[in-house]
Amino acid sequence: MTWYSRIVGCGSYLPERVLTNSDIAEKIDTSDKWIVERTGIHCRHIAADGETTADLATHAAVAALKNAAIDVKDVDLIVLGTSTPDFTFPSTATQVQERLGMTEGAAFDVQAVCSGFVFALSVADNFLRTGQSKTALVIGAETMSRILDWSDRGTCILFGDGAGAVVLRAEKGTLGPEKSGIFSTHLHSDGRYRDLLYVDGGPSATQTVGHLRMSGREVFRHAVVNLSAVVHEALEANGLKPESIDWIVPHQANKRILAGTAKKLGLPIERVIITVEKHANTSAASIPLALVEAVGDGRIQPGHLLLLEAMGGGFTWGAALLRW
Repeated sequence: MTWYSRIVGCGSYLPERVLTNSDIAEKIDTSDKWIVERTGIHCRHIAADGETTADLATHAAVAALKNAAIDVKDVDLIVLGTSTPDFTFPSTATQVQERLGMTEGAAFDVQAVCSGFVFALSVADNFLRTGQSKTALVIGAETMSRILDWSDRGTCILFGDGAGAVVLRAEKGTLGPEKSGIFSTHLHSDGRYRDLLYVDGGPSATQTVGHLRMSGREVFRHAVVNLSAVVHEALEANGLKPESIDWIVPHQANKRILAGTAKKLGLPIERVIITVEKHANTSAASIPLALVEAVGDGRIQPGHLLLLEAMGGGFTWGAALLRW
């Protein structure tokens, strides 16, 4: 029997606290104008004291289940993308599982940094395609504020906290070109570039949490090349051209990368879902946050062809092509 998966619901959660560029400028040598010109970011949400990645993820999961009209008892898989787990172990996904009251199936984390949601979506899609699971929660959740060096203006201005989730259901049959579903996912990594974007801590290497470190110019250069390449890979795998895409839903790194990728693909920036100005870079949460916003405001409609793409530390990068 042939199976494919499709997204039947989505949901998100953002912490209440909003940190503006002006707020940051009160603590370090920067300004709202400087940040906006270089990144497009105006503000970001920051988790409250005691509010964890599992908290954010659970809120987003509940919202996605409600949107999909799916009872948690029907969920048999949770795949959660995060690089800021609550603990070394157990996984954040199992904490979400317990809070939702899910006692069957499996729950685990995927760590691919900013590509985490695409990697998690690919894993869940393959579980459903093989018939191993029937209904999956795919979550991207981060508390990036906890690993920032707030004295480093090159990185602390870029990131925020949040969570987004989608519900995947397995469908019998073959996914035709006009059907709603995930056509393909494409994943890559290259560990040679580890030193360009990393956290300088960890339980084995340093026994500390550490802080995020980045070589911004080099990351930008690789991001535009890798993202445009993986988008073309996804299109070619499905016999499509860039103009076939209704919406690109990208990882929200910064506005320059989004514009550079669109230009390299020959697509107008108006067909790119952009939320970075108010969310900043929420790592694995950024794609589902952007997706939920565009579905909610009516830009994304049933039948639209979506291209999700992301790149993160590692380097990791990937894309998913689906019809809404």
